[in-house]
Amino acid sequence: MLFSYAPIILVGLVFYFMLYRPQKKQEKTRHEMLDNLKKGDRVVTIGGAYGTITAITKDKVTLKVAEKVEIEFARTSIASKPNGSTGNGEKN
Repeated sequence: MLFSYAPIILVGLVFYFMLYRPQKKQEKTRHEMLDNLKKGDRVVTIGGAYGTITAITKDKVTLKVAEKVEIEFARTSIASKPNGSTGNGEKN
């Protein structure tokens, strides 16, 4: 009787370790990144726009994308920080 449930249990374990667990880890990392954003950070939006944070609130982020050009984005639309960026908006 127990052996008849083994394939179902095995499939459940495979889904947990290959899909659910890595997704939760990635979600936690992204949430931490969004919580640690600060003025001067270089970021990339989900649309591919690169910019430097000039203002930040609970829900919105204002990015400077060019001289005298600032765009307001939802905080959740920030995808990542480019590699090599520092907290003061300069590249290493």
